[in-house]
Amino acid sequence: MLKPIISCNLTVSGIIILNLSCMKSLIVLLIAFSPVFAFCQESFSSHYKIYDTKNQKLVSVDDIIGNMDKADVLFFGEEHNDSTCHVLEYELFKQLTQKYPGKAALSMEMFETDCQNVLNEYTGGLIREKNFITEARAWHNYKDYRPLIELAKTDHIPVVAANAPARYVNMVNRLGLNSLQNLDAIGKSWLPPLPVDTATGAYYEKFLQVMGGHSSMGGMQMYQAQNLWDATMGWSIAQFYKKHRDFKILQLNGGFHSEEKLGTSAQLIKYAPKTRILNIACFSDDGFDNPDWSKYNHNNDYIILTDPKLPKTF
Repeated sequence: MLKPIISCNLTVSGIIILNLSCMKSLIVLLIAFSPVFAFCQESFSSHYKIYDTKNQKLVSVDDIIGNMDKADVLFFGEEHNDSTCHVLEYELFKQLTQKYPGKAALSMEMFETDCQNVLNEYTGGLIREKNFITEARAWHNYKDYRPLIELAKTDHIPVVAANAPARYVNMVNRLGLNSLQNLDAIGKSWLPPLPVDTATGAYYEKFLQVMGGHSSMGGMQMYQAQNLWDATMGWSIAQFYKKHRDFKILQLNGGFHSEEKLGTSAQLIKYAPKTRILNIACFSDDGFDNPDWSKYNHNNDYIILTDPKLPKTF
């Protein structure tokens, strides 16, 4: 008789695995996020810690969702290959849609503004997933975001393709922000109003530090491209919010874009000053067992530290 021992692990595919072992066999079952999360929640929860910086205490996903009564947009700043981040994003999105049925939306860095129609066609059930992945230029790790898109498709939840088209980001990186003025009306329609504001102060200093100083940047074009990226996402969220003021929006992006409420968060406030924001900064931290929260506290509402021993998705 098979007597399984059950343990929860994350694979490189971003899907939770249940490992069932006995003397003669090893059965590996791949199961979709939601039922496994519910089944393994107690075990899985030992692989992340959520810290509420305002109240200086550890909290749960439920607590974040409960606080959305006071916010319009929840930023989740991820590390793109962190498997735990992706599970938590799905759980946050699922709970957000359950608490605000018909009034929740997803906004994503992972899709570009000129692909919005393709994204709408897929979530509307009109085109095949194969065509969607190709024509919406889905990221190479689309499998990590697929559960959220499928939930949106099933429950008819709006998804915003928030990011600037990569060709324009690349153009600014080569030719500078002024080059965008050479685009025709169609090209400009995928972008926020020109000229795009470039953030000074804390965000610029942070960017310089990450890039290794002025000498490593080779001019301002790289920073201008970063600002185009941020501004387009902020503009995309703002346009949706202005049309759906009673919605709760979950925005997914790389951590640098929204940490400390800089970057995309700051650009959103420029375009929609009354927007209420909560932000999550998620990190895989080697100090997971004994974290130094002070490293991350600055102007982040929630910090999530994930277990670095878990496999990455790529």
